[in-house]
Amino acid sequence: MLTLTLILIPLIAGVVSLITKNNNAKQLALVGALVELVLAIVIFTKFEPTATQQFGFSYPWIASAGISFAGAIDGISLLLVMLTAFLTPLIILSTFRQPYKNASAFYALILFMQSALMGVFTATDAFLFYLFFEAALIPVYFLAAVWGGENRIKVTFKFFVYTIFGSLFMLVAFVYLYYQTTASSSPNGHTSDIASFYKLALDAHKQGWLFWAFFIAFAIKMPLFPFHTWQPDTYTESPTPATMLLAGIMLKMGIYGVIRFILPVVPLGLADWGKTAIVLSVIGIVYGSIIAIQQRDMKRLIAYSSFGHVGLMAAGVFSQTLSGVQGALIQMLAHGINVVGLFFIVEIIFSRTKTRNLEQLGGITQRTPHLTVYFMILMLGSVALPLTNGFVGEFLLLKGVYEFNIWLGAIAGTTIILGAVYMLRLFQKSMFGNKSTFTEHFADLSMSERAVLVPLIVMVFWMGLYPNTFLKLTEPAVSNLLQMIHY
Repeated sequence: MLTLTLILIPLIAGVVSLITKNNNAKQLALVGALVELVLAIVIFTKFEPTATQQFGFSYPWIASAGISFAGAIDGISLLLVMLTAFLTPLIILSTFRQPYKNASAFYALILFMQSALMGVFTATDAFLFYLFFEAALIPVYFLAAVWGGENRIKVTFKFFVYTIFGSLFMLVAFVYLYYQTTASSSPNGHTSDIASFYKLALDAHKQGWLFWAFFIAFAIKMPLFPFHTWQPDTYTESPTPATMLLAGIMLKMGIYGVIRFILPVVPLGLADWGKTAIVLSVIGIVYGSIIAIQQRDMKRLIAYSSFGHVGLMAAGVFSQTLSGVQGALIQMLAHGINVVGLFFIVEIIFSRTKTRNLEQLGGITQRTPHLTVYFMILMLGSVALPLTNGFVGEFLLLKGVYEFNIWLGAIAGTTIILGAVYMLRLFQKSMFGNKSTFTEHFADLSMSERAVLVPLIVMVFWMGLYPNTFLKLTEPAVSNLLQMIHY
């Protein structure tokens, strides 16, 4: 029941926020998100890493077809549940100094998206997973379309069509797998329980087709090269809270889907096409990093950096190694923390200067010791400096890709150099040098802004100094998953 409550709390809080007056919506949304965080912490403290599915629920949904409304938490989903619960209240708090028209709907959509994300990360029924996977798209579409930039309609339409198109491939794969299952407890002899998909023994040809159906769906959602063209524009045009949700949490749905479905369900398809997937991922690392170096818009630079980071995470997962999958999970957590902090700092700078152009900034550090320190820590975490959160995941990911193929590992390793180039350039251009007319009267952080950044900074060092806090939670589940991969 705890898992079901995780899904219901933001849903109920979103409804309450929607029907309340606009001036109270943000406070109610924050309270709902904090209650969700408290529940997630309770689950975190009670979780047993060596057990399998925990805190589960299961109710008949379409009983005649053997489809259930069912969910539970294991070590793989726990980290993403914690990430979603941790970041959402910070994202809501980050908006307190920024007025939004129709605030009730704005905050309700954030909470509805949190509810759908919790559903994605905890669903144990394939069609329920698909329902939440699609449901998470709707709130972010409206957030971007209503509160976004000048080109929001064109950009959000492209985003919506891309992701819906990809998800249809996943639905076709689910329907096919559903009809391959047998279940005596189901009236029609089939079940959509995800665990039943793991037991299927399909030939390599069928698994090859299923691999591509899943891969296209998840590659668009992450996104991976060459399915990424919707991402930079969507991240740039969306309001910053929506961008935080997209980059910090939503892109993890794609990586989670690869771990949950491609690795254990289609191992023969992965054997045939896994190297192709890693090559595309590694191309994305280099391509995204080179494009990021050339950007002048701060928000767009971070968008391309996120594209490069997700390529490394995907490469680690497709390596099918313990190091690679563990690294992807820990890096999903680290990346979510860093990218939300960086996008928030960009929003702080934009709110004071009305520009994100690096050529128009500079000299900010002369008046902002607190902002400078927080920005520097998040930047160093993003470039994987040892003792920060980005180092552990990136080290494990590169180790996993290296174990798969030494040359691909070497190319993927260029992310260390390229990442340092574009992040140091971002920091130098915006913070150092002479003041401009845009930054002449720049004020340091307010208390509410520090309240958002301090928890993120704490996590940067907690994960960097004590990574086993998180690695020990996921290792048993990842080991069990990799044991299912049989060729």
